[in-house]
Amino acid sequence: MASWAALSPSIVEYFEGEDFYRCGYCKNESGSRSNGMWAHSMTVQDYQDLIDRGWRRSGKYVYKPVMNQTCCPQYTIRCRPLQFQPSKSHKKVLKKMLKFLAKGEISKGNCEDEPMEPTMEDAVASDFALINKLDIQCDLKTLNDDLKESLKSEEKKKGKSSEREESNELIQSQDMEEKLDSGEPSQSVKVHTAPQPGKGADLSKPPCRKAKEIRKERKRLKLMQQNPGGELEGFQVRCQPPSLFPPKAKSNQPKSLEDLIFESLPESASHKFEVRLVPVSFEDPEFKSSFSQSFSLYVKYQMAIHQDPPDECGKTEFTRFLCSSPLEAENPPYGPDCGYGSFHQQYWLDGKIIAVGVIDVLPYCVSSVYLYYDPDYSFLSLGVYSALREIAFTRQLHEKTPQLSYYYMGFYIHSCPKMKYKGQYRPSDLLCPETYVWVPIEQCLPSLENSKYCRFNQDPEAVDEDRSKEPDRLQVFYKKTIMPYGVYKKQQRDPSEEAAVLQYARLVGQTCSERMLLFRN
Repeated sequence: MASWAALSPSIVEYFEGEDFYRCGYCKNESGSRSNGMWAHSMTVQDYQDLIDRGWRRSGKYVYKPVMNQTCCPQYTIRCRPLQFQPSKSHKKVLKKMLKFLAKGEISKGNCEDEPMEPTMEDAVASDFALINKLDIQCDLKTLNDDLKESLKSEEKKKGKSSEREESNELIQSQDMEEKLDSGEPSQSVKVHTAPQPGKGADLSKPPCRKAKEIRKERKRLKLMQQNPGGELEGFQVRCQPPSLFPPKAKSNQPKSLEDLIFESLPESASHKFEVRLVPVSFEDPEFKSSFSQSFSLYVKYQMAIHQDPPDECGKTEFTRFLCSSPLEAENPPYGPDCGYGSFHQQYWLDGKIIAVGVIDVLPYCVSSVYLYYDPDYSFLSLGVYSALREIAFTRQLHEKTPQLSYYYMGFYIHSCPKMKYKGQYRPSDLLCPETYVWVPIEQCLPSLENSKYCRFNQDPEAVDEDRSKEPDRLQVFYKKTIMPYGVYKKQQRDPSEEAAVLQYARLVGQTCSERMLLFRN
């Protein structure tokens, strides 16, 4: 049976107050404001819930802009890949790549109608000094050891009391074991899991179709083949339910995103190209063997594209921001084949890396973290190309994991021309900064033209449904012990302590506050 000690909950250290720092977008020296915390470790479900409340990570630093005060409000944006159709400029980029790979052709001009390449994803990441001066005194290994010790003692206490209600406890422990073995958090989480292999529908097929419906459809098709009359044929076109597998695109129909990306190359192609998905872990042999080449590419990109001095794009900075992730890798049976966690999607051309997309694979989405590429291949519009590949990748993961159906592009900043390109991947939604509901971007743009900061939810009565209602239930990790905040605060005499904890609870919401461990020193 899986023990409590096997569970590895999120451990975060919240920084009281707000950070004021130089904005990476408008260059205001002290205009950017955010709240932040250091994530010693974090489950993918907790991070999913946090980004759905406007949080974002830069390495292990997780931050949330103070939207109504910061100089350039940053709205979380997500694309809906299942309904995505590439635009004319997107198709142009994909065809340009195919021509280059097949014939070695290099397009002339800068293609002014294409979206601009992404700049540094956030102002926190662009200011290395901010993270460097954070004094993180807690060692993760020590924290984990203390946590395991605390969980074991909790397990022993429960073991003594369980003898009184053996039968009920046995049922509960079996349920807990199933949750732990499947990678689910021990507490209730809004995850609609797909059927497990061998216990229901095939995960590679649409989850809503029943076997009976499929048999009926096959019978109908057979009857129609036997009766090819015009009247019956017309009925087939008008009334037949959608086929289990969509028909291949006809010559007069537009090509799908996958058709454009994976178009076969001739045997005599000028270049060899492949995309590799590598887990962000120094224990992974492929990640380890490609680290040096990946780092050299990062330095070349930062110095050429962002004009960073060499001392600001060293190996320490690269590792801290793009190779160090708080996300715990998870491989539940109902999840995608690659598992959940942080990855580098490497683009290899003729045996060398020309671009790396840093992504997080989460329960409901693929989240884009950062992209760096070889400036010598800027003519391939790798920023646009990689985004389209990541959208296609999300669609691929969705086939097995139906709830994974969104592509998060980070922050949309309407007031910054360089960051507005993200709005061109449609359909997409922006997150309301007050009620945390998703609103189609078309409905948000008129308001953003009039004001930098907007509440997108038009219902004046609507509130944050997951707002902190019971702060005493918040989980605290203090002196090797996990306890509710209601117990912890009785031991404290510092009045400022409560203000910081309540601020944290308000920002992360009730669900995460009860599941994550807030480290207090």
